[in-house]
Amino acid sequence: MKFNKILVFAALALAVISCDKKETKTYKVSTQTDANGYSYETVENDPTGLRLYTLDNGLKVYLSKNEEEPKIQTFIPVRAGSKYDPADNTGLAHYLEHMVFKGTDEIGTTDYEAEKVYLDQIKQLYEDHKAETDPEKKKAIYKKIDEVSQEASKISIANEYDKMVASLGAEGTNAWTSFEETVYVNKIPSNELDKWLKVESERFSQLVLRLFHTEIEAVYEEFNRGQDSDGRKKYFAVWEELFPTHPYGTQTTIGTSDHLKNPSLVAIQNYFDTYYVPNNMAVVMVGDLDYDETIQKVDKAFGGYKSKEVTHPVFESEAPITAPKVREVFGPTAESVYVAYRTEGGLGSENEKYVYLIDFILANSQAGLIDLNLNQSQKVQRASSFTTVNIDNGVHFLDGTPKADQTLEEVKDLLLSQIEEIKKGNFEDWMIDAVVNDLKLSEMRQYENASSTAFAYVDAFTKFQNWSDKVKFADDLKKITKQELVDFANNHYNDNYVIVYKRKGLDENIAKVENPGITPVQLNRDKQSDFIKAFNETPSSKLTPKYVDYASEIKKTKTKSGLEVAYIENKTNDLFNLNIIFDMGRDNDKKLATAIGYLEYLGTDKYSPEELKKEFYKLGINYYVSAGNDKSYVGLSGLKENLSKGLDLLEHLWSNAVADQETYNKYVAQIDKRRQDNKLQKGRILQSGLMNYAKYGENSRLRDIIQTSELKELNPEELVDIVKDLRNFKQRVFYYGKDVENAVAALDEKHSTPETLRDYAPAVKYEEKETGGNVYFANYDMVQAEMMFVAKSDPFSTENLAASRLFNTYFGAGLSSIVFQEIRESKSLAYSAYSFYSNARKKDESNYVMAYIGTQANKMPQAVDAMLELMNDMPESEEQFQAAKEATLKKLASERITKSNIFWNYERLQNQGINHDVREDIYNAVSKMTMDDLKTFFNDNIKGEDYNMVVIGNRNDVDMKALEKMGKVQEMNIDYLFNYELAKKDIEIQ
Repeated sequence: MKFNKILVFAALALAVISCDKKETKTYKVSTQTDANGYSYETVENDPTGLRLYTLDNGLKVYLSKNEEEPKIQTFIPVRAGSKYDPADNTGLAHYLEHMVFKGTDEIGTTDYEAEKVYLDQIKQLYEDHKAETDPEKKKAIYKKIDEVSQEASKISIANEYDKMVASLGAEGTNAWTSFEETVYVNKIPSNELDKWLKVESERFSQLVLRLFHTEIEAVYEEFNRGQDSDGRKKYFAVWEELFPTHPYGTQTTIGTSDHLKNPSLVAIQNYFDTYYVPNNMAVVMVGDLDYDETIQKVDKAFGGYKSKEVTHPVFESEAPITAPKVREVFGPTAESVYVAYRTEGGLGSENEKYVYLIDFILANSQAGLIDLNLNQSQKVQRASSFTTVNIDNGVHFLDGTPKADQTLEEVKDLLLSQIEEIKKGNFEDWMIDAVVNDLKLSEMRQYENASSTAFAYVDAFTKFQNWSDKVKFADDLKKITKQELVDFANNHYNDNYVIVYKRKGLDENIAKVENPGITPVQLNRDKQSDFIKAFNETPSSKLTPKYVDYASEIKKTKTKSGLEVAYIENKTNDLFNLNIIFDMGRDNDKKLATAIGYLEYLGTDKYSPEELKKEFYKLGINYYVSAGNDKSYVGLSGLKENLSKGLDLLEHLWSNAVADQETYNKYVAQIDKRRQDNKLQKGRILQSGLMNYAKYGENSRLRDIIQTSELKELNPEELVDIVKDLRNFKQRVFYYGKDVENAVAALDEKHSTPETLRDYAPAVKYEEKETGGNVYFANYDMVQAEMMFVAKSDPFSTENLAASRLFNTYFGAGLSSIVFQEIRESKSLAYSAYSFYSNARKKDESNYVMAYIGTQANKMPQAVDAMLELMNDMPESEEQFQAAKEATLKKLASERITKSNIFWNYERLQNQGINHDVREDIYNAVSKMTMDDLKTFFNDNIKGEDYNMVVIGNRNDVDMKALEKMGKVQEMNIDYLFNYELAKKDIEIQ
């Protein structure tokens, strides 16, 4: 079962709560028949209301209703993942996932019969290429593949599938492949169901391997991204050691470098024919749908598919691990360690239930053994526990990062010591009930959301799990006693683990390849297949936009002391969220964020820090105190019936926190170590360090930090006083939940404030620099190179909102955009490339023009040239413009702002100086826009902009001369970018 602990426990702490009435529920599976004669299964007491249909051809159809917005989350899962790849063709299932987007004999071609002649030649050439061992002869064959592909591309039409689903207003169009599944994703407006079924029915009816050689390069770029991920290397090392003879460990989803470069189109076709059959697939839809009508339409679309016997390979069990196995991986990021146990039995097994309980008793982000004994006590930099469960087996991971003065071996021992605590039964008797009750609460929140519900169905289908087992999972956990859990831990958690040390150093196993020199294929942007012509002519019922009247939706009241309370009723369940908001942050007081972070480790005159966590935990209440740049929050969330007790506890901490010097010293050391770790992350260097420097230069919020030496000199009592003093400043409250009167009464009783609240200190201003003529480069040990183009544009204006939204859809965002088509689909110069016009978050800030490329370092010069050409001469396609316009309007029409998002969205609008639902203005403006209007926007805001360019890559691989064409190249010292004190002596700007 897949539960994101961060999301679960940020929302709700583990709890022993009064809502658990101990009643015995039944989960009987019933078969019923709808008005049209379709039979379906339901599960008694299923909170999702699932109807599970099975068509005559074996296709499973999961339908559930959620009317919060006029959209349907769709998934089409196939029980076909990398576990089933042939050993001599690893990566095949993932290759196939990419190719399913390329169309059929009707989609993506102007003349399939003529195109097929070339495609058959290409298929045979790949077989010849795979069989050939002479490197020069292989190159010659590949050159021939390139030549024939060029001819085939004159007939094909790139991205026609993407254009069709984009024109529906679909969101999140994508797919993923893992060990046992390949899943295709779209979220569509509910009025576009018929057209979506039409295109998906055609899409999965057959496989056409067109535009293959450019897609190979895209997949290889994805492979390179994996090589640049130390976390991924560490993760897969665990699987390799735990499963030395099983595909979980012997082959990765992405495949080997050699197999990627020597694919067999015959093998890919065979894989499709074997597994992409209706009795091995499902259609999952959750959203604003009518059950009876929808199943009829799905049957019409997919019922004609012919079933075929599917036999999934069965793999022998691994030999027991009798002694710890040790592995090391290397890379440039901070050091860390995994301790991992192979769990016998996969999803749905009895063992899974025990492992789940142990996992959450160890770590639940609040009061688990690891949370309290290691994180709260600051014995490590960071530690956690999580599980991954597949069909055959699962893995229980313990994860840890060392402090500055700590070895990985010491962290490993501390992690293992927490397993020993489980084996000794050294955890509270109420903990199992707490885990179970929180699981129920997290499911309550999960099943509010259509996408989360749909994902749960996908997981059940692809793992061959009965939905009834998922529904009763929490009640099954309740049957496990503490002694049974302790016995299980002693029987299953011994020396049967793997240790993977991720050490800082050079990875000697990186695979690098030369640029194959692919000739750009033709996109035929303005051509259309007969299928898409008919598709575009098919009418859909019109969906009317709905806008928010913020004045009526956000109601107001006051506490007795005069605090304004904005509130929105939760009409769905009994969960609440209470926020005390201060319109000041670290820009007003640089010490505020440090002070608030320190509070996390403090107790009071009544409770130790660990006891305090447990008290919140037992109430089912999660508290949070945070400081942003311009706003700070003190808040609670959980069950409304415990709001008063939770607020009482929070106010006690707020008023009675006790400073402790030893705890503070550890806290400062942790901050310093976090800074040192952050500067080793390439994403932080690019997106944070280099980007901030490109925008602000030396005077940025990122660099304006309290140095470690200054932190050491601070009196922790001063920081505690800053937090306690916070209640004396101007503040306001937002409450989302039921019984606002009780919430206000709790505030009146528990939250005392002075009669006169203080004004905020003035905020520091960080001036944005003019951009242009600068290239800021950071050296990093990586295979790819990543770069961003950054150009400061005009100050924020509501006049740009409509045009920029349409421009982003047409030009730079999504699979059907101009940038994606040109740079990835046609030229195969990058795995990821996009561009967008970014509107400022505040009315007194500037908008920016941005573009991103992630590519092999040896392709970078061509990729940069290709992006700049587009940014200065936007290709015009009337057909694509109309599709982008239609997509933008449909997304706006189906967009709903609901629940607590109404308040937070209004907050965002007010920052921009807007006090109404601006989407109405955008919708009306886009409705009237023409290609000429978009071209005017491009010429006025994009074309000819002066860019600063930020680049991260390996100095030995990046063509620095090519970068000089963009401006003055400055190689940046990482410590200087972040203004980290420890490396000041090493500061150099070249």
